[in-house]
Order: sequence, then structure tokens, then C-alpha cells
Amino acid sequence: MTAHTTQNDVLARQLDALGEARRRTLLLVEGISDQDLRRVHSPLMSPLVWDLGHIAAFEDLWLVHRFAGLRLLRDDLAIVYDAFETPRAHRGDLPFLEPEAALEYLADVRDHATSLMRERGIGDGALHEMVARHEHQHCETMLQTIQLARLVGYPAAAHHAGASAAKASGDGTSGLELLEVPAGPCTVGAGPTGFAYDNERPRQRVEVDGFSIAKAPVTNGAYQEFIDTGGYRREELWSSEGWEWREREKVERPGGWTEDMSAEWRLGGYQPLDPSSPVVHVSWYEADAFARANDARLPSEFEWEKAASWDPVAGEARAYPWGEDAPEPGVHGNLDQLHAGPVATGSYPAGDSAYGVGDTIGQVWEWTTSIFNGYPGFSADPYPEYSEVFFGGGYRVLRGGSWATRARVATPSFRNWDFPQRRQIFAGIRIAK
Repeated sequence: MTAHTTQNDVLARQLDALGEARRRTLLLVEGISDQDLRRVHSPLMSPLVWDLGHIAAFEDLWLVHRFAGLRLLRDDLAIVYDAFETPRAHRGDLPFLEPEAALEYLADVRDHATSLMRERGIGDGALHEMVARHEHQHCETMLQTIQLARLVGYPAAAHHAGASAAKASGDGTSGLELLEVPAGPCTVGAGPTGFAYDNERPRQRVEVDGFSIAKAPVTNGAYQEFIDTGGYRREELWSSEGWEWREREKVERPGGWTEDMSAEWRLGGYQPLDPSSPVVHVSWYEADAFARANDARLPSEFEWEKAASWDPVAGEARAYPWGEDAPEPGVHGNLDQLHAGPVATGSYPAGDSAYGVGDTIGQVWEWTTSIFNGYPGFSADPYPEYSEVFFGGGYRVLRGGSWATRARVATPSFRNWDFPQRRQIFAGIRIAK
């Protein structure tokens, strides 16, 4: 803490971060009926009202129990809202709180946590930051549920109408144009200071062979060409597991596309398919097949991070692709939206990396070839269930951050992960060679 930064300043920033996350959560569910909040819209996702209770229970655990050493406000709900103990497919059968009670639980925990912070004059920086980011991550998860549920007239969209003015621009990049990244060293992962998740540490220096990587994510137009040339019917383009999945699930196009491929479902309704926007809601299997069809592959996560954050002139990693300044929505990417979806590739040239790689943050999550595991020297912090229990489970790493990702969460070192067959996430494709 510097001489010019008082304890009150730090406390005010912590409270602002928590408050901003809560306003976003409440806006997200504003106007959604109790019936739709309770309903299991997909076995892949929790009921929306469960997410609300889980956000409250997580805050109760970390900011009341762990931070202050006090008993949980609702210890009777600990198991109901334990994400590890209650898989998504079974959460609809749990005795979770009804919508009004869940909102009251959110408010009660926040009031208690805020009082405790004020009594002590400050919070725990890492714990309070984790709780704020956790809430933001659940907002994106809830947006996935809302997308799958096809809630017509999704209400939060009205609050953000016209929020993506950059949609009209773009630079015509299809996602097939490649840039060279020469062989050499780089650092990957988060540094020892500041907030980061345990799976991002420790930072390591690695040697990466030379490779090419796409300037932008693959667009709807380029992906439609893959479909039109028989991509979903050419078994030789698919891994054996991918082909079995495609045959079993009868997949013929990205999630959300209409059968005639003229439109896609965006939150709140169908919109004409924009050929210049990144394709979204594709599985790792589909991404892998598309890359093979274009004599390419998916990047490893180290290749992705080098292309996104390494500055070869300075010989060090940047905090963000464009430099050290935090993301500014509408300048560095299409971040922080509650309804918008991806926009035309190349709409945010100010967000390009030192290698000219664009659209890495704020469009779509990007699949990599990497299996989710810990870095050498990994140490679980603050709890093993965040990362460690998922290592070696066949999860593929995704990098970047989607239009639904909060700017506070999206960094080049952040590692997302999911099963290769998953399509509910806001995931797209970037190819490499």
C-alpha cells in the first residue's frame, strides 16, 4: 500500500467490485419468471435459481466463514450449493431455495459480508477478488443457460440495446489468414503478484517452436464453407472420438444455427447469420475437424498465450495483448455484454497483440489442443476443488474470453476448460500450423 493509497481507498475498491458484480447478476435475471428460474432447461446446466443460491453460499463461505471466522449464515444450505458435491445433472432435484428466498439470501450474505469488512476497515484482497470474479463467472454460466433455454424476449437485452456499436465495422478477416510467430522463448502463466487462479501459476519460461496462427477467430462465413463442402460428412476429417460423437448426436451445424443456415439464435431471438462474425457454440471435435479440413490444427495453449501476450521487442509478456492497460470494452474487445454476442472480426484493432493477432479477448473462447493439467510446481490455492480435481480428466483448455466474459476476468493467462463434446459454452475456433 503506497503513501497515496489509504486503507479506505482499498476498502472502497473492494466494495465497488463486489457491488458491480451483484448489479450485473440482478440485471441478468430481472424479468425472468420464477418458473423459468426454477426450470431445468438443460442437463448440462443448473437451474438459474440454483446459481443465485450458489453465488450467495460461496460468498457466505469465503467472506463470512473463512475471512471473519464466523459461522455460516445458512450452514443448512452448504451441501445444496456445493458445486463439487452436486453435479449439474442432479441440481434440479435438490431442495434449493425458491427465487424470492434466493434473492433474500444473496442480500443477507452481502449485508453481513459488507458489515464485516467495514468493521475491520478492509477485506482480504485475494479472497474478496476471488468472490467478485466467481460471481462474474457464474453470470457467464447463467448466460449459457439462458441461451440454451431460448427464453424469448430475454429482458436484459433491452438494457444494453446498441451496446456493440463496433458491430458495423470489421476488416474482412475470415479466420484463415495466418501470421508467423518465430521460434524462441516466452513466459506463460501469471506472475507471483496480483490475483490469479492457482492453475495459472507458477509462471514459467518455455521454448516454443516457430508456428503460424490465425489473425482472427474463424468466421461464420468460413465455417459455412466447411459445411457446404461436406465437412460434417467426411469422416477422414474427424478424430475417431469426434466422428462417433457427431454420428451419435446427429450434429450438422453449430449450436443455435437454423437448419437453412440463414440465422442463429442470439439471446432473446433469432438474428440473420452474420458471415463476418466468429462462429460460436462449436465443440472441440468440430473445431478440430474444421482445422483439419483447412490443412491446419488448433494451437497449443502455450502457442496461444505467446501469440496473445509475448512482446518480442521487450522480451517479456504483456499484461494484456495490447499492453499494460486493463481492457476497455468497446476499444479492446466486445467485452461485458449481457446480450450482444460476437461482432465482426477485426472490429477492435486496438486490441491486437505484438504479433498482430486480434480478437483474442472479448469475442469467443478458443479451443486449444492442450489437456487441462497443472503447471510444474502447481499448488492448490485456496481450495483443491477449483482446479486440481479436474486435472487429467480429459478436459481441453480454452483461452481468451468471450463477449459474455467480464473484463475483470479476461486475461491472457486465464485457463478455461471443458469436455471436448461441449457446445453450450461461447466457444469458437482459431487455427494454427
